[in-house]
Amino acid sequence: MNINPDLLFAPYVLGAITLRNRLVMAPLTRCRAGQPGNVPTPLNAEYYRQRASAGLIISEATQVCQTGQGYPATPGIHTAEQVAGWRMVTDAVHAAGGRIFMQLWHVGRVSHPAYQPGHGLPVAPSAIAAAGKVRFIDANGQIAEAPLPTPRALALEELPGIARQYAEAARNALQAGCDGVEVHSANGYLLDQFLNSHSNRRCDAYGGSAPNRVRLLLEVVRAVCEVWGAERVGVRLSPLGNFNDVADDNPPETFGYAAERLDELGLAYLHLVEPGHAGSAPFAAVPGSEAVMALMREKFRGTLLVCGGYDRGKAEAALAHGRADLIGFGRSFIANPDLPERLRRRAALNTPDPATFYGGGAAGYVDYPALA
Repeated sequence: MNINPDLLFAPYVLGAITLRNRLVMAPLTRCRAGQPGNVPTPLNAEYYRQRASAGLIISEATQVCQTGQGYPATPGIHTAEQVAGWRMVTDAVHAAGGRIFMQLWHVGRVSHPAYQPGHGLPVAPSAIAAAGKVRFIDANGQIAEAPLPTPRALALEELPGIARQYAEAARNALQAGCDGVEVHSANGYLLDQFLNSHSNRRCDAYGGSAPNRVRLLLEVVRAVCEVWGAERVGVRLSPLGNFNDVADDNPPETFGYAAERLDELGLAYLHLVEPGHAGSAPFAAVPGSEAVMALMREKFRGTLLVCGGYDRGKAEAALAHGRADLIGFGRSFIANPDLPERLRRRAALNTPDPATFYGGGAAGYVDYPALA
């Protein structure tokens, strides 16, 4: 098959909006929200403004409520101050001709009592601790680290409240001037914890079978669609993902069912994380990944966005062969604010500095040079 080198840079109609190209800036946690209050600042607005040449920016993961936080200095969208901060960001992106969706996030069990109201336990589908450690600000204002605690299983009567929290966050994102929202149901966070059988051992209507484990995701997405309209809502999934210690006994059944049900909603897109590419995991092949990704393409007939280790050549091949409609770029967008133009010209790329990925100030955030 001949590969059209211009396809990556062609406009694309995504639901209610038109993107200038098919390059998407993937959601990237940078831990630089203003303190106190996890409020976006002018520095954050400049960071996103610099990258507005992406066809679409998906914001860093943004917690829908205080309970949903699990990392230091990550932004929220549940207070008036946070809404005002995000409005500054979206105004900057729009002034530069860009489009931005906000990723709505609840970390579930991947948290610590230091983040929780009243220093309570994090919540999860089941009282099963994830392997690994959590970083938080201790009583002395210093970064501390501890094993992830055993979470509290959400009671059945609490689950409608989770959907309401996402809906309220969606309303706040609308007030903040976003172009749409993405529901984060990947990488071992709360909704993904419900999807995966190893982290969801419930015996009620939200556990057991694949339809039961997918139930909360569908309720959340429907609630968000009531705010935005489905054509401005995306969903992120990570089939075969094991980030944050999740696993599923039958990923094709679970995620194929999820994709089929999501397809019925008429969403703007489905966003898939390539297996083995979540968080800081190495870019390694995962057995069965090609078959699962092909199944997701079959079950979800709308716009498919994929991310994880893509360069120009891999992106062009994925588009040409119909494996995806949009391509997400993560680390390369960190170091190259003008990534679409660099790829179009086949120019050299700046190298990202992992030491400045999380936390800090302008260094490694807004000081990467653009092309002359």
